[in-house]
Amino acid sequence: MAPIPLQRDTVQRPGTTGAGHAHGPRLASRTSLPGIPLAPSAARRFVRAALAEWTGLGVPAAVGFSDRLADDAVTVTNELVTNAVVHAGTTVDLVLRLEEEGDDEPSAALVLEVTDHHPARPVSGDESGADPGPAGAHPGELPDPAEYGRGLQLVATLADSWGITYRTGLKTVWARLPVDDWSAPPAPPDGEALRRGLRAAEILAPAARRTERDDAVWDSRGAPAFLAEASDLLAGQLDEDLVAAIAGQLLVPRLADWCAIWLETEGAGPAAEPRLARVWHSEETGTEPLRAALEREPLRLPAGIGSGPVPVPVPWPAHPGEEDREDTPAPPPHPGGRDGAALAFRITAGGRALGTVLVGREGVAQVPEAVASLIEDFVRRLGLAVGAARAYTRQATISRILQRGLLPSKVAEIPGVTSALVYEPSDDGVVGGDFYDIFPCPGDRWCFVLGDVQGSGPEAAVVTGLARPWLRLLSREGFGVGEVLDRLNRLLLDDAMEAAEAAALMVAAAGGQQLHDGTQSRFLSLLYGEVVPLPDGGVRCTVASAGHPLPLLLRPDGSVRPAADPQVLLGVVEDVAYESQIFDLAPGDTLLCVTDGVTERRSGPLMFDDGDGLARVLAGCAGLPAEATAERIRRAVHEFAERPPDDDVALLVLHAD
Repeated sequence: MAPIPLQRDTVQRPGTTGAGHAHGPRLASRTSLPGIPLAPSAARRFVRAALAEWTGLGVPAAVGFSDRLADDAVTVTNELVTNAVVHAGTTVDLVLRLEEEGDDEPSAALVLEVTDHHPARPVSGDESGADPGPAGAHPGELPDPAEYGRGLQLVATLADSWGITYRTGLKTVWARLPVDDWSAPPAPPDGEALRRGLRAAEILAPAARRTERDDAVWDSRGAPAFLAEASDLLAGQLDEDLVAAIAGQLLVPRLADWCAIWLETEGAGPAAEPRLARVWHSEETGTEPLRAALEREPLRLPAGIGSGPVPVPVPWPAHPGEEDREDTPAPPPHPGGRDGAALAFRITAGGRALGTVLVGREGVAQVPEAVASLIEDFVRRLGLAVGAARAYTRQATISRILQRGLLPSKVAEIPGVTSALVYEPSDDGVVGGDFYDIFPCPGDRWCFVLGDVQGSGPEAAVVTGLARPWLRLLSREGFGVGEVLDRLNRLLLDDAMEAAEAAALMVAAAGGQQLHDGTQSRFLSLLYGEVVPLPDGGVRCTVASAGHPLPLLLRPDGSVRPAADPQVLLGVVEDVAYESQIFDLAPGDTLLCVTDGVTERRSGPLMFDDGDGLARVLAGCAGLPAEATAERIRRAVHEFAERPPDDDVALLVLHAD
């Protein structure tokens, strides 16, 4: 995949210091990057190119561009752009600014700004872009990692200050990195241009810098601290490849010069080759040659090997910096081209082998015993994280399969009516309690359903799996709207009675002890209606609401009124006679149906529908088509609170053409 071409705009503004002395140009470089996985690497190249350009211009503050500052700026940029790509997926705007010392600035600093264009971002404070919280003043107070990722922990460590700024449709994360040595004296005039050129080249293409590793830090305090940090970073990650990537960065360079992680393919059988999920090398030029050497001969530990360290031959090629070219003969499996030691560890969880970790050190005959023991403890935690990620993936897969079976693959098109549907389960890994349907019936009728089962997960899936086919069957048998709800109510009560009797038998079989299987009462709120096209345009609607948020009817003049009367939930009371309401949906009219994930969306003590909030938003949709109305309601629901919805969000819009 080709790298992203960079377009860099540099703005120079003259300025003076607080003492009135002229200083170099004030600089700002900016670029825009597509929201794709290649964006972080393009951003890193952009930052190095900008720093090199400023150094070549002879800006006084650029004298203080140390190796550490350049690396920190690249690291912070990588983390912020990665977060923007992962959590927003939009175009990312990157600005790098140099602020020199003056009255407003106590010292020179690099300021990085990364902006995404996510349309559902909330606006905190006023529309002017004021910082919404104390992030700039208190870098240690981090937002929820589920929203912003763990990269901000690194940003807070490296930056002098940082913060988040919201504007309508935009979110900017900024970080300020001090230029520590900005006042360093320049080189003599006759050698200054050469010095600047060499320094710019070093920034653009930094040489590999290695630090001495001190194994003495892994004492009675260092090892527990490392394992605690590792557990915190690995816990809660729901993707096994992300777990492997984090593990590689934790191991290298703190405990090893390089590492490789293989993961067994789940359900593939013992004969299947493991997958090389991650290769990490402390020298960037060594990663690809090492990967090529490892791919030629995947590591497989014997079945009888436990979780302890297993010495293996060093797998790196004779020249780690050399590209793997076709005209270069393949090295032998274990050429021993460099001195070093390598250890393999089996990844296990619950007694099952999940993969293998291979770590290596250069220039040593063996890995110290204390370090090997620490890596073994780390791999145990890695196994738990991989196992948890796989369990979540299985649950999410089952949920998606159930969801596809419980919800219609396609809704029917109603003549003379345009429909729009929004369905957003609150948790991708759990079957939601909301369901919907639009289907044709005999007699030139079309029926629509929007329901909400109490709870979620398998219990909700059982009720949904019963209710939707029952509704279709009853509707096609010719029962009226109220009669359909009467019969569905009795069916749910009969099914609940059978479930209770089965539970009583289980209790008796268990010697009278109460069993707690998580069974809930099968309550169901439902909005059900039928539509019949009229000869002169528009349609006639018949609707009934059983414990469900009432549908709202929007007229072209912006007036809004409820289109049904409230009635009791289904599956609660036996002797209920449900009633329906009839009205005409004239051309230009809109009917909005929602679940309580919309009306009861919370922001602190407030709910979205407090004071007829939903009706006010709908009134502003007069004249809009169905899709635009649905999108406006959806955005209003998301923007009502900063946190994502904690309940399923479902809404159906019917607009008479």
